[in-house]
Amino acid sequence: MRSDTTSTNSATFAANRARGAVRFDVHQADGLTRRRALHESGSLRVRFPSPEGEGLSAVFVNTAGGVAGGDRFDIDIAAGEGTRLTLPQETILFDRARVLRHIDIDLAESASLLFCEIVVFGRAAMGERVQTGEFVDRWRMRRGGRLVFAENIHLDGDIGEKLAAPAIARGGTAIGAALIVPGDEALVARIRELSVSFGGEVGVSAWNGFAMARFCAQDAASLRADMMAVLGRASSSALPRLWLN
Repeated sequence: MRSDTTSTNSATFAANRARGAVRFDVHQADGLTRRRALHESGSLRVRFPSPEGEGLSAVFVNTAGGVAGGDRFDIDIAAGEGTRLTLPQETILFDRARVLRHIDIDLAESASLLFCEIVVFGRAAMGERVQTGEFVDRWRMRRGGRLVFAENIHLDGDIGEKLAAPAIARGGTAIGAALIVPGDEALVARIRELSVSFGGEVGVSAWNGFAMARFCAQDAASLRADMMAVLGRASSSALPRLWLN
């Protein structure tokens, strides 16, 4: 009887989990980046606000609401030669969240990339604090078919206590990273010129033909301001309008 009950509960749980997938590609048409093929399934959707100059912005929407345990979402994007695509979002984790994420990037040898991500552990303005949970973040980047960057981040258990440690986040509730391809020591030097204006901690280095900037701040607003300053030095392109609202 206990086995049957467990099986029923597991089946009910699985049936109520959200599943979503988005797959699309963009191409260049008359000097402008435009959407081509698009496939959406489940509760995940992508919307494209008004084009910004020659580029294109994409915003993901989960129609199921917040992401809960057992939910799964897959995103697959292909950007053709000469295109410019922006995905202006950040990830917010709540207390007892358990997140496993894989980010795989495959670049042509001549492609450029400005990939940034912000993770917020609870919304400070709402009085939220992440105390326990699990966050596993796996990044892999290939360039010309060759693996040039691989990194895993794993926080679990008492995340709040770990973030308070000086060697991890020194009490910060927001972390971020920006991958810049191509990137060299000259770019690193330009970004380091901004160090006196940063509200949080920012470290930047270059190797294997790309640069990486890492961020840690007491809250999302401070980190976002630091990220915008770094992106302004890394690229002459305008920031997404959604970031400026």
